[in-house]
Amino acid sequence: MIRISLLLLTSALTLQPSGAAETPKTHHKTVKVGDLDIFYREAGAKNAPVVLLLHGFPTSSQMFRHLIPQLADEYRVIAPDYPGFGHSSMPARDKFAYTFDNLADVVEQFTEKLELKTYALYVQDYGAPIGYRLAVKHPERITAIVVQNGNAYDEGLDNDFWKPIKAYWNEPASKEKREALRGFTQLGATKWQYTHGVAHPELISPDAWTTDQYLLDREGNADIQLDLFLSYGSNPPLYPQWQEYFRKYQPPVLIAWGKHDQIFPAAGAEPYKKDLKTLEFHLLDASHFALETNGDEIAKLMRAFLAKHAK
Repeated sequence: MIRISLLLLTSALTLQPSGAAETPKTHHKTVKVGDLDIFYREAGAKNAPVVLLLHGFPTSSQMFRHLIPQLADEYRVIAPDYPGFGHSSMPARDKFAYTFDNLADVVEQFTEKLELKTYALYVQDYGAPIGYRLAVKHPERITAIVVQNGNAYDEGLDNDFWKPIKAYWNEPASKEKREALRGFTQLGATKWQYTHGVAHPELISPDAWTTDQYLLDREGNADIQLDLFLSYGSNPPLYPQWQEYFRKYQPPVLIAWGKHDQIFPAAGAEPYKKDLKTLEFHLLDASHFALETNGDEIAKLMRAFLAKHAK
């Protein structure tokens, strides 16, 4: 009797329900881009439509760890780490200039190395100025854009958060203005980005900010981030060019924006409406890292949107 019961239990555990699909597996890879090792996460069939996920600060492709399998049954989903972020190379500052132009160049070379002919973009935070540089340069490659707290308008930087950063832009030689920003690379600020404005912070795993901070704390990384704070000042002068791209090429755009974000507030989402004809607009009850709390909601919005525009 005991033996029969064990056999029945084993069968029950190994049998799959009829029609059940296996969860797509995420692969963790590295590819050479010039002298750099660029780490990326990938899931989905090689011949499926591509979705390129571009992360923000202070995180990496790990911000997409839950989203990737939610899309990979129908799309080839790819999320790289920029140089100096995540598990990609972190060359010394005298070997590699940490600017948004250079990060965009590396991501462009990455897409060409992987032979990505067309792709939908997901842009968040730093991903927006990187992704929009790619879109302006290669509009024929962009099938659609998902914007999650990614700025392209002056209205999105007109808040208190940006005042010390703008002060550094105005006095780039000032050590005092630079050092005033170093706190943004420390644990309290990293955790704040995840939890501020979140109604239920207990939904956010501390693994998220702990992983980010471990990588920020590598020797020399804080100064890399300060270089990029300065380089962010190169983005607003490009806003008219990006807005002209929207008006001329009219890419389908999904806005899925955490409305409680104090870094990129909802005021930065509204102006997209004036330049885009094919726009789905959603202000979510979320903050800067909306995927941490509203990932299922964003995935659902993306699946419906991409089915119409990216296949």
